[in-house]
Amino acid sequence: MGAYAFSALIFAMVALAGWQISRRVAWWRLGAPAEVAWGRGLLALPRRYLVDVHHVVARDPYASRMHAVVAGGLVAASILTALAVLPPLGGSRLYWAIVALAFSVTVIGSLLVGARRYPRKPAKLSAGRFQILPFLLLAYAVGGLISAALLAWGGASAATLLPALALAAAGGLGLAYEVRRGPMRHAFAGALHLVAHPRPGRFEGRPDTALAPLDLDAPKLGAETPADLAWNRLLSYDSCIQCGRCETACPAFAAGQPLNPKRLIQDLVAGLTGDEASYAGSPYPNARPVADDTPPLARLIGEDARIHPDTLWACTTCRACVEECPMMIEHVDAIVSLRRHQTMELGLPPEKAAEPLAELRGAGEAGGRALSARTDFAAGLDLPLISVRGEADVLLWLGDGAYDLRYGRTLRALVRLMRDAGVDFAVLGAEERDTGDLARRLGDEASFQDLARKNVETLNRYRFNRIITADPHALHALRNEYRPFGGDWTVVHHTVFLLELVEAGKLAPGRLAGLSVTYHDPCYLGRYNGETEAPRALLDLIGVERREMARSGKRAMCCGGGGGAPVSDVAGERRIPDIRMGQAMETGAQVVAVACPTCTAMLEGVTGVRPEVKDVAELVLAAMETPR
Repeated sequence: MGAYAFSALIFAMVALAGWQISRRVAWWRLGAPAEVAWGRGLLALPRRYLVDVHHVVARDPYASRMHAVVAGGLVAASILTALAVLPPLGGSRLYWAIVALAFSVTVIGSLLVGARRYPRKPAKLSAGRFQILPFLLLAYAVGGLISAALLAWGGASAATLLPALALAAAGGLGLAYEVRRGPMRHAFAGALHLVAHPRPGRFEGRPDTALAPLDLDAPKLGAETPADLAWNRLLSYDSCIQCGRCETACPAFAAGQPLNPKRLIQDLVAGLTGDEASYAGSPYPNARPVADDTPPLARLIGEDARIHPDTLWACTTCRACVEECPMMIEHVDAIVSLRRHQTMELGLPPEKAAEPLAELRGAGEAGGRALSARTDFAAGLDLPLISVRGEADVLLWLGDGAYDLRYGRTLRALVRLMRDAGVDFAVLGAEERDTGDLARRLGDEASFQDLARKNVETLNRYRFNRIITADPHALHALRNEYRPFGGDWTVVHHTVFLLELVEAGKLAPGRLAGLSVTYHDPCYLGRYNGETEAPRALLDLIGVERREMARSGKRAMCCGGGGGAPVSDVAGERRIPDIRMGQAMETGAQVVAVACPTCTAMLEGVTGVRPEVKDVAELVLAAMETPR
């Protein structure tokens, strides 16, 4: 009877967990409809969990080992115990020895979980109910180990087995109870979230980072309440384990601005359920005052609501939080949805953003400057216009940086290199409007769509093979976000193009021996479009001593210039570019190489003694002027 009682405990845990999770399902169903490829998602779940999730988890070796041991032991021990209800297994002492082994692994995992939180918890981890988790795990594991060992030994009597089963039941039923409001809901919500993920392309080896177009004829634009978000996004927020990796990666959090992506996700959950007491993690830095108590499903953003507008506008949309999240939660999508409602429904963009958004709508350029002035940087270079020729092998998209005198030097270097390589290229000139990236990130989807359609119409009038641009924000818009509006072109970053020219022998640069360089990855090139190697390969080919920052590649820190942050201008304790330049200075490099006009402007704005900031194209041109 002891074996069956032990198995019955597992079924009781499953029943309690099922009842608890059903109550959360009722909350998820309040969200907006979403299309989900259930069959494909279910088939892909093992790989998404065991490969994609653990690829991120493994960045923290301790957490990876801890998770593998405790999750593996817990699942294996529970399944084996449940199967013991079958007479051939439940009556086998050898089988119970195997069960005891599985529970012993769970004990080790439980101790690892506890060692991470006691005697001192890292600041990034949430406390509260998470502090109870190690004790529940240990009670279930120790009770299960003793019970299985007694059954394996053959000396299990009611007097000896009952206390062990009681301990296992206390821990096991406690874990099952925590499925609704405690940390264990992550295990159930997380698995379902991986099946119903709103961006399945992330699991298919390609960047899936483009924002989905908004139906401008919808009754409500953007998200005002949690119920305006898709149900599978609400599910994804419930999969958060509050590990704090997103807050550690967030540039706004590091700068002391009022944004903590972990707290934001938990505010979205609390906005759905009304549970005010469950979050016990780091607050928003320099938090602005908001309402003390808000009912479930109420408006989310406002000084009289749950989340202050400054929290929303502090985000640079760099996707560092998304890149670091082991559960693949899409924080930035939520922020943009909330911004869309603020900007288009309420007319409440950041105060300083109102003018550039108005200029984008009226002049097609955020500064209100004449479109014909975009080529002024090229005085004396005689840029060919595609409107005169009708076609070219390469269309050079200049981008907003062309108006900036500093970035004009980068574009001049790029044009000279293209001429040296004999590239057949042309520009749009006065026909080139802003891509609308700024408008879209600030929530003005209407202005973005208007600019996108006009640019697509212009580009589709001409014949060219590729678009080359030195602006990753323009690259992302043209390559990924214009497709729903009829834009289907090959769009290439200038570092990738220059690398092709060098490798094909069309450019033969010398070597900048003795120059030490550290490369800063632009967010919209690295995280958004997966390109981290071409700039580095170019730097290696011109012979510089390349030094990597502690945060580089897809895990690089933002310069602070994305997502409209410079015009939102949310105050913090420090400036994000100052932090990033400090990381560059730690390498001791003489030059910070950049590959984005926004990064150039932000990092060159850092005052005091610092390395020189040069675009990769400028360094390649300098190498061309150096004897081989």
